[in-house]
Amino acid sequence: MTDERVHAFGDDVLGDHDAVALAALVRAGEASPEELAAAASARARRIDSALEPVAFAAYTAPRRTAEDREAPLFGVPTYLKDNVDLRGMPTGQGSAAFHARPARRTAGFADQFLATGVAVLGKSRLPEFGLNASTEYAAAEPVRNPWKPSHSPGASSGGSAALVAAGVVPIAHANDGGGSIRIPAACCGLVGLKPTRGRLVPNDQGRRLPIDLVTDGVLTRTVRDTAAFFAAAERHHRNPVLPPLGLVEGPGDRPLRIGLVLDSPLAPTDEATRRAVEETAARLEALGHRVEPAELPFGEEFSRDFTLYWGYIAFLIAATGRLMLDRSFRTARLDGLTSGLRRSFHREFTRIPGALRRLRRAEHTYAGMFRHHDAVLSPVLAHTAPPIGHLSPNVPFEQLMDRLTRYVAFTPVNNVTGAPGIALPTGSTEDGLPIGVHLSAAHGQERVLLELAFALEADRPWRRIQD
Repeated sequence: MTDERVHAFGDDVLGDHDAVALAALVRAGEASPEELAAAASARARRIDSALEPVAFAAYTAPRRTAEDREAPLFGVPTYLKDNVDLRGMPTGQGSAAFHARPARRTAGFADQFLATGVAVLGKSRLPEFGLNASTEYAAAEPVRNPWKPSHSPGASSGGSAALVAAGVVPIAHANDGGGSIRIPAACCGLVGLKPTRGRLVPNDQGRRLPIDLVTDGVLTRTVRDTAAFFAAAERHHRNPVLPPLGLVEGPGDRPLRIGLVLDSPLAPTDEATRRAVEETAARLEALGHRVEPAELPFGEEFSRDFTLYWGYIAFLIAATGRLMLDRSFRTARLDGLTSGLRRSFHREFTRIPGALRRLRRAEHTYAGMFRHHDAVLSPVLAHTAPPIGHLSPNVPFEQLMDRLTRYVAFTPVNNVTGAPGIALPTGSTEDGLPIGVHLSAAHGQERVLLELAFALEADRPWRRIQD
């Protein structure tokens, strides 16, 4: 087997430290934020041509908040995904349909992100408007998977995933409207927690929609970095409707009842992914938890309704692009996926009232799964990371939609219902590609997911790309 891995780990101040460790070095005076930013910038330049993860670089002037050295992640270098505004940086949305100009304001979530202490080195790439499950483009180089550059890093937070997996930074912003934190985490061997809707400051895009699918978060290489980020973010803003999360620091101390889902009604799970989920279930049982079969209470009608809503979002983008994005916006420049979703919505727009009613009821149906379970274990994706080109927006639309439906067969449930879910890198293919498994919990129960993640990580640490 040829080793195709691309990474930037080396003998510099970043080493192979996670974000918590780097912040500790800064507090101890053993490293400065400037040294960390310079090292991360050098790493980014080394891998950029091989992986293409960066949308906009601000290496000479990283952005951070005032000198609050008590911020938990003070000085840690990172990237913001290129669909969230940060004043002075362009927000390109991964699209060639308009000319991105420097943002005039900073989004609410970006303020929360900066409040944790991180230093933003630039923007990470995403597919057009985050609508695809692979970070590919109609007429630009794709973002590539550091573990195997011939394959997809997932999406829509594919640029952030590539930067973290390749060792450029230990943590990067991601957001999730259908799996876009958890999918790239699964493809790139990372930890990706999609929080409960409302846990963080609402996303500017999602809050305008009839059903807010989008939640922000981060991609990391360690569970403690994910836990540290959410604890730090809570210091800036805590939603009083949800139970406080605080800093989760290790496994829980009580046995849990965990439902096991191996297949989606939409697509069979491939052999490698099924094996990774079953092995994780066995490990959880060995750790003292009870694992028993369960079924997703959502089928083809849910998928049809979600796809229609997906098209509705594409329709809104096309209809409001000149007003909301830039006067240079042209629908003729939209890629094949966005254009196809828009057309498919036009054909079926009369179904949208019923679809919205059913999607809103899904939250109640989802809650029923947790009357008897503390968590549910499933695949993140129905099959392993595909090669570049499989999900290209240049694939004929009907064929691309069929492929996407057979791939993204689990994650949208958590977006529609607003529930938390975490992807963990517990498996791998025979040729070394990571495979993620998915744990879901009831609304507000991120602590359950983080404690299970800590237990699995301690039991068998995640594979490292640099080894």
